[in-house]
This record gives sequence, structure tokens and C-alpha cells, in this order.
Amino acid sequence: MTAPEPTAGRNRGSGVWPSIHAERAALAADLADLTDEGWATPSLCAGLTVREVLAHLTAGASLNAVRWLAGVIRCRFDFDKQVSVRLAEQLGATPAATLDRFRRAVPSTTKPPLPAVAMLGETVVHGEDIRRPLGIRHDHPIETVTEVARYYSGSDLVVMAKGRIGGLRLVADDGPFTTGAGPVVKGPTLALTMAMTGRAVHCDDLRGDGVEILRRRCGPA
Repeated sequence: MTAPEPTAGRNRGSGVWPSIHAERAALAADLADLTDEGWATPSLCAGLTVREVLAHLTAGASLNAVRWLAGVIRCRFDFDKQVSVRLAEQLGATPAATLDRFRRAVPSTTKPPLPAVAMLGETVVHGEDIRRPLGIRHDHPIETVTEVARYYSGSDLVVMAKGRIGGLRLVADDGPFTTGAGPVVKGPTLALTMAMTGRAVHCDDLRGDGVEILRRRCGPA
């Protein structure tokens, strides 16, 4: 009989929220002294600056199911338009205002109609979309990134990830995460997570016969 995975018991429950709050707080701290040039830096999300991605995270932490549905209807089920509208609502007049809005959202447990673990994934992945172009390193707890990796490897709900890694075997070299069968992609859990969600630059941190296959499958974030 196989032992349960260490994080399996909380991957969709309320126990995820402390990790979300910790990741948000760490990101806010990392951006505290960012220059205007830094705020305008292109993120790993195609077409969005660092500042805009942070506003997107604030929007996600401020949008409950009712407001999300109302916005979708107002945008005539154009989900990309809905994202753009909510981002603009949270951008603020200056980068300082953008950061202040995000800081106020750090303890929020408000979310769209998604599992809480999806919010953890958004926070980790978009946090790295911001940090990597800025050259900022953050050491995520291995339990946190393992939980996110397991979620994305089994879901295409928020972003195509499960489909992107089909026919590959992903193996973390810094934690317990493994999934799939086929050509091997090996490396840090964070890099595996970022690559499976479409961030091709993180393939540079991976090795194995399956890396170039995964790189080709990565597109705009």
C-alpha cells in the first residue's frame, strides 16, 4: 500500500491559506525598494510589466465568485477582457499605489471560483514572473512548491500544464515531486513548475532527454 503524499491532505482546503499569505508577504517585501525602471520591466507574462502582474495578483485576491461572474457577464464571456479590466482596477495611479493595494490584499482569503491551491499557484508562479526578470531570488519552502507542482501536473483548469507535460517524466532533485512517464525532465521543483506552466526560460534550469520537448511546448505565459 502506497503512503500518502505529504501535502495531499491540504491541497484544496483551508490549510493552503497560510502559505498563500506568506508568499504574498514575501513578494511585497521583495518589491519594497523597486525603482520606477524596475516597475516598468517586462515580466514573464507576455505583454505585461512587473507592475501589471502585481496588480493582477491583487485583483485575484479581491474578486469573489459573485463579482467574478458579474464581470464575466459584463465582458460577454471574454475572459481575457475580464482579466484586463480587473487588473486596471487595481493598478493605481503610481507604482507605490500598486504596491500598497497588494500589501492590503496580503491577508485576504477572497478568491474567484477556484480551489484555494490554484490561488497558491497563481501567487508562486506570478511571483516568479516578476522576480526572475528583476534578478530577485526567493527561496520558496519546498512544501509550498511541491504542492503547487502537484496541483498543476494534474490540472489544465487555470493554465495548460497537465497537457503540456503529457508523455514526459518530471523529477525534482530538491524534493519529493515526481510525475508522468517518458523522457525525463529533472531539476528544481520551482523550475519544473514554471516550465510546465509555459515559462520556457526556466527550461534553462532543467536537464534530461525531455527538456527540449518541454521547451518546444512552452508558449506565451
